Amino acid sequence: MMIGQADILNASILIVDDQEVNVSLLEQLLREVGYGSVASTMNPQEVCALHRQNRYDLILLDLQMPVMDGFQVMEALKTNDAQGYLPVLVLTAQPGHKLRALQAGARDFISKPFDMVEVKARIRNMLEVRLLYKKLEDHSLVLEQMVQERTAELRESEARYRSLTELASDWYWEQDENGNFTRISGPVLEMLGIQVGTLAGEAGNGRVATGWNEEEREFLQSTIAARQPFLDFVFSRVNADGSKQKFQVSGEPIFNQVCRFVGYRGIGVELTAKP
Repeated sequence: MMIGQADILNASILIVDDQEVNVSLLEQLLREVGYGSVASTMNPQEVCALHRQNRYDLILLDLQMPVMDGFQVMEALKTNDAQGYLPVLVLTAQPGHKLRALQAGARDFISKPFDMVEVKARIRNMLEVRLLYKKLEDHSLVLEQMVQERTAELRESEARYRSLTELASDWYWEQDENGNFTRISGPVLEMLGIQVGTLAGEAGNGRVATGWNEEEREFLQSTIAARQPFLDFVFSRVNADGSKQKFQVSGEPIFNQVCRFVGYRGIGVELTAKP
């Protein structure tokens, strides 16, 4: 991500100094370099309102001013700006104020009397960094919005999938990695004749539901143990009253984002209803 010369020269700059000669000197310098969006004020009490309205990329702020000095302006800007970032480059003739200004939130400083080479270099460097951060912030917001939109799409897609599978089958089911039912839509447990357990016929509390075709049950259990999908698998059971039931199920393993197996999901229908 690069910041071009045009980006820098189009940046918005505010000059704040109570000395008209300093304001004129900086305005002339910046316009000669090619900066096209330069504003100024000699009233420090206007800075917060101006920054709220224009969101300047850089504020050149004198520290020694009557009524409201540069340190007070920076404190007001902190309260004024929810992001807490001060795009401030201070102007000072007092060496002892430089460290205090940086601690107060200023990003850099320019010494008075002005060295024009230093002024141009520091302004350009600060703008380049500031504009780069703004681009990163904008990029992060775009990515965040894309993630939110994609998440919403996935949730909607999952809801549609579940709705369609529920309409197309007697039941929709999900199991965890241990084979326990975690989501059921439809009378699957009643149809299978169990209260808690796995699709392959194992009931809760260590009991095994009776009447299943053992060859079919073992095949289904081995398929699930191998984390394999299955399509239209038919299995059957004989109930205690001698009636027979036949079921058809399809399922697929579920893996999380780090490819860890977390269970199965699928659909099923009863092919032969109990009399």
